[in-house]
Amino acid sequence: MGNSLCARFAGAVRAAALIGLSLPAFAGQLPDAPAGMVRFYNIADSAFDVYSKNPSSSQQQWMRSHYARMQTYSPYFDTRLAWYPNAWTYKDSFGARPGSWVATQHPEWILRDASGNMLYINWGCSGGTCPQYAADFGNPGFRSYWIDEARQLIARGYKGLWVDDVNMDFRTSNGSGTSVLPLDPRTGQTMTIANWRRYMAEFMEQLRAAVPTAEIAHNAIWYAGSTSDPYVRRQVDAADYINLERGATDHGLVYGSGRWGFETFLAYVDFVHSRGRSVIMMDYGTTTAEREFGLAAMLLANEGRDPMSSDQPSWTAPDRSWPVYSTDLGESNGLRFPWQGLLRRDFQCGMVLANEPGATARTVTLPGTYTTIEGARVSSVSLQARQAKVLKSECTAQAGCHE
Repeated sequence: MGNSLCARFAGAVRAAALIGLSLPAFAGQLPDAPAGMVRFYNIADSAFDVYSKNPSSSQQQWMRSHYARMQTYSPYFDTRLAWYPNAWTYKDSFGARPGSWVATQHPEWILRDASGNMLYINWGCSGGTCPQYAADFGNPGFRSYWIDEARQLIARGYKGLWVDDVNMDFRTSNGSGTSVLPLDPRTGQTMTIANWRRYMAEFMEQLRAAVPTAEIAHNAIWYAGSTSDPYVRRQVDAADYINLERGATDHGLVYGSGRWGFETFLAYVDFVHSRGRSVIMMDYGTTTAEREFGLAAMLLANEGRDPMSSDQPSWTAPDRSWPVYSTDLGESNGLRFPWQGLLRRDFQCGMVLANEPGATARTVTLPGTYTTIEGARVSSVSLQARQAKVLKSECTAQAGCHE
């Protein structure tokens, strides 16, 4: 068994044993690659239009070779699928814009509070309104309409769907952004969290069944619900990828294994892997140090199919791409492990070290001489809290599967 696959399988088995799960078959995902290789998932939103509007053949080739997948938007990208066929298209799971067909023709599909007021998705609210109403994703009519739209998108040639707001926790509000629990149209009572999660899991399962050959990513809240919750498991199983918005550079992460702990965050990634699914490790960092920390977190947990992403086009676009996003440390020599107060993972061509948020600053002597991403040769490193080092070395042969 190849060592990357060996470590990947060992991690999945270990995580499954810890939480009592079976190992479902892998769905449609990127082919296996060395765990030390970065594969980039590009967000081609309106800020990226300058690159996708009319690229030359060489620019098209660059994007195909550097972006494993791209998140795009229909109908704008429909005519660009000919030169970039690995595109996913965006679709919100239960958003309905005021004035849209859903909101005007089927107001009964909008969730309401106990007084009958329409509720919104709790995002971007101001001046008594929010960008999107919260549709009732438990309603069979809404699900049928939404899934039919999804089928049409896939039929246009998109490789998959990036589904936003696959929230396993309440995210409804009034127009001022105050959280308000919805009335459950099926019970006539305030919706319970169990029913909310059940409706979302069932909805995503219906989508999975409707487009079985499409790649599906859920933008889900990693801390919403326990990983032992059956509906959380079903939601994860209905996806190929779980998008981790903000990723390891989320400033809400703290030290340790508490609810918001960095180790808890990585354990959630292990849980997703144990279900046979992958993650998209997003990076919201705005400095080189934050970028390196986000990248290191991905490499600490990557099992060979987890892409890296960033919301910063200033270092991901074709004419300014951060070269470190082409890092390839080769096969993994095993899983991550604690080392001198840091988290460490060894690769055939280097190592990754990370100091958790809120941790004590550490200076460590390395087991050899390594090259930093800046090109400096080092035999020791100092890391403050929320800092990491991605270190390259001469490639060495591996000896079996170990931890």
